[in-house]
Amino acid sequence: MVVKEHPVNAYREQLQVVLESKADEFKLLGYDQVTAQEIWDCLMSKKWKQPEEVKLYQLVNDVLALSSSDYMTYLTMEAYKAPLRSFEEYENN
Repeated sequence: MVVKEHPVNAYREQLQVVLESKADEFKLLGYDQVTAQEIWDCLMSKKWKQPEEVKLYQLVNDVLALSSSDYMTYLTMEAYKAPLRSFEEYENN
């Protein structure tokens, strides 16, 4: 079975500057731990879930249009999906 690569992946390098700019914007808003990779993961999970024909300008618009509230909602949902750790692990960290 041949797995077709997601079409957005072809633009990853070209979008790096825009992703970093969005991460810097979120940092100015007080979200200090945001990275370009996390923004990429958020958009891949939510906005770019369905592979389709894409244009670079549409992807740039998607990155720039991502709001901090949409990003925080994504992080919250990902946290709910994460496996629970035992209390011993919390105490040892």
